[in-house]
Amino acid sequence: MQISTNHQKLPHILYCPVEAAQFPKTRLVYRNLAWAQRLKMDAVLKNDADWCDRFGRFTPFDGAQKQPLALCYHGHQFGVYNPDLGDGRGFLYAQIMDAPSGRLLDFGTKGSGKTPFSRQGDGRLTLKGAVRELLASAMLDALGVNTSKTFAIIETGEALHREDEPSPTRAAVLTRLSHSHIRIGTFQRLAYLQEHEALEALIRYVLAQYYGCTDAPPIAEAAERLLVSITEKQAQLAASWLGAGFVHGVLNSDNFNITGESFDYGPWRFLPRMDANFTAAYFDYQGRYCYGRQGEAAFWALCRLADCFVPFLGVEALETLVGRYHQILEKAVTRAFCRRLGIDGDWDDAPDCIGTFLGALRGADVGFDEACFDWYGGAGRVQADSSKRKSIYKTNDFAPAAALLRTAPPAPNSHPDHAYFAQTDPFHLRIEAVEALWEPIAEADDWTKLTEALRKIHQMGDAYGLWDEKATGMVLDARI
Repeated sequence: MQISTNHQKLPHILYCPVEAAQFPKTRLVYRNLAWAQRLKMDAVLKNDADWCDRFGRFTPFDGAQKQPLALCYHGHQFGVYNPDLGDGRGFLYAQIMDAPSGRLLDFGTKGSGKTPFSRQGDGRLTLKGAVRELLASAMLDALGVNTSKTFAIIETGEALHREDEPSPTRAAVLTRLSHSHIRIGTFQRLAYLQEHEALEALIRYVLAQYYGCTDAPPIAEAAERLLVSITEKQAQLAASWLGAGFVHGVLNSDNFNITGESFDYGPWRFLPRMDANFTAAYFDYQGRYCYGRQGEAAFWALCRLADCFVPFLGVEALETLVGRYHQILEKAVTRAFCRRLGIDGDWDDAPDCIGTFLGALRGADVGFDEACFDWYGGAGRVQADSSKRKSIYKTNDFAPAAALLRTAPPAPNSHPDHAYFAQTDPFHLRIEAVEALWEPIAEADDWTKLTEALRKIHQMGDAYGLWDEKATGMVLDARI
């Protein structure tokens, strides 16, 4: 394994060293063996005790920094600027090179203790919150969304009190893998403080470390290149959420990172049925981050990033650059749904087919996951004709979509004959399913259902063939 300290190239104003919490106990409940093997960590993660030592007590890796780093950032939260943000219950533990892709990966934590940015929080994470993040990241990975990967969950022996869970409730610390800890809010902090030299250094760092820019262009060109790249990433991310039927819940500007990865899963939900106004967070009273407005939320955050580049590029140039977003998003949404439906995204009639399909779903009494499952493979699939939902697909309202889908050519890499699609119903993670998976853990420390759910998600990911960067997939065992 190749540990990195590239973060030390960042301006020091962007992080502060912190200490990990001292937990009463550490018990490994989940380990991502697939990614541990991919990163060649076998020599330092030989047994459960090693996993607890590294991801429960955060003993430094050889060659890594001696203390974890809490990153500093600002952000707009539900449209209101907040200069009092930062890693409040997490930190950057270490960085590692992923040899197969040649890309840098961060080990970031959640629930690892208080930091200077904790405010009134206790710096902890509930075990249920950790399980929910594991499920969200695994499911999205299987559906082809660019997402962080849950790497380890350690139960910590503490009893937490929360308003949104029966309390006292069990505690855990989670470590995730992602390609960057740097957020749009990181840029916002430097712009707010008018730290223009540090802002320039951050632009160059991100462009070099995450977008492969090996030269040193003038700062205006560097800022333009970076904004073009992030615009593309933002649009692709928003489109992939829509194709997955996923609602993140809290799309504040500090919850978008600069590599276009989905992360930090709190009040997430998957759509029960097609409903553009479906929200995930109980506190999102105005529906700002509902399913149908996620593309708009990503664009709004992108514009806040562009605001930070005003010292280096004119406003008119910035408006032109971010103005490409909607065109990219429109095409990306079509492709995301084509991937979900297993049909050829290069088909001339794909935009019309997807638009007609989504229009039909808005008024149909059929689950979102079920409809995508039934019609997977387009012309190459007959499941819809034998489905218990076939009566819905034969209605006049659905007929135009059905006609187009029956003529749709399957994607070259689709697998309509996979055993997953031979089932009557798809696997889903709607809220009732998530609660059913948590219940035996809460009541009897029984992880059997969760293990089975991960197996089914793995099967679904294999069927779709959309694993991120062709990784070896997620681990199938929840360790207790």
